[in-house]
Amino acid sequence: MDNEVGRSGLESLLTVSEVSSMLRVSKSKAYSLMKSGELPAVRIGRSVRVREQDVDRFVLDHMDTD
Repeated sequence: MDNEVGRSGLESLLTVSEVSSMLRVSKSKAYSLMKSGELPAVRIGRSVRVREQDVDRFVLDHMDTD
């Protein structure tokens, strides 16, 4: 029961490479966005992961609405 919720959350964790591909920016820029707090990230051991929903929110927040 709780494991099912946890698993679905883990499936939505993206690597820095995946995030940089989605945003079409360099890995360095992706790390910079994470370090500045603009893009929330979690550290798991030596790895950094970003929730897919946080990438989606970042994009929506930064879309030009002119």
